[in-house]
Amino acid sequence: MRGLFITFEGTEGAGKTTQMDLLAKRLRLNGERVRSIREPGGTAIGEEIRHLLKHHPAGRGMDSETELFLINASRAQLVREVIRPALAAGEIVICDRFYDSTVAYQGHGRGLNLEVVQSVIGHAVGETHPDLTLLLQVPLDVSESRRAARMTGGMESGDRFDEAGRDFFTRVEQGFESIRQLYPKRIRAVDATDSVEIVHENIWEHVNPFLKDPIA
Repeated sequence: MRGLFITFEGTEGAGKTTQMDLLAKRLRLNGERVRSIREPGGTAIGEEIRHLLKHHPAGRGMDSETELFLINASRAQLVREVIRPALAAGEIVICDRFYDSTVAYQGHGRGLNLEVVQSVIGHAVGETHPDLTLLLQVPLDVSESRRAARMTGGMESGDRFDEAGRDFFTRVEQGFESIRQLYPKRIRAVDATDSVEIVHENIWEHVNPFLKDPIA
């Protein structure tokens, strides 16, 4: 039986990594086999691309089209090397970002042609699509403060995306909302301003019905 593919989306500082970890732990405690991955990255090739995209000094002058193709090169490798085999083996795959981020960031944020963006994504993923997408939402001011604290703490030093301006992230947020409206059955909005515990419980309410044996 095919596994379950869950993606986490949202602007910077929404708490995706924390919530992914909590969900994976809960699923494992309930006997599920879980594979947690991230984009860009998740494979040896993808992690090299991630470094170039986010941290390498050579990436500072990167063109938006180059960014689009590199992200989807990493994605193509991840889909074929990790996601498809894991789903075929019946695992639950949880991914920190997937193609909705590309539409929001490179399409809406960078202003690339959305049809071109979708075409490139289509070549990268083929028929591999998420079953459920959890869109973690925080106000722009909250996102900015969390990004600032993250960079000050040194966790994401030199991240090109964290350093983008308010106008860029405003377009990204608007992009995510547009995508959510297009796919309301797949994409579930989650208020990420609540406590970590409350956000986790809200996420669990969305995930539980998708399990082979939902937990009462």
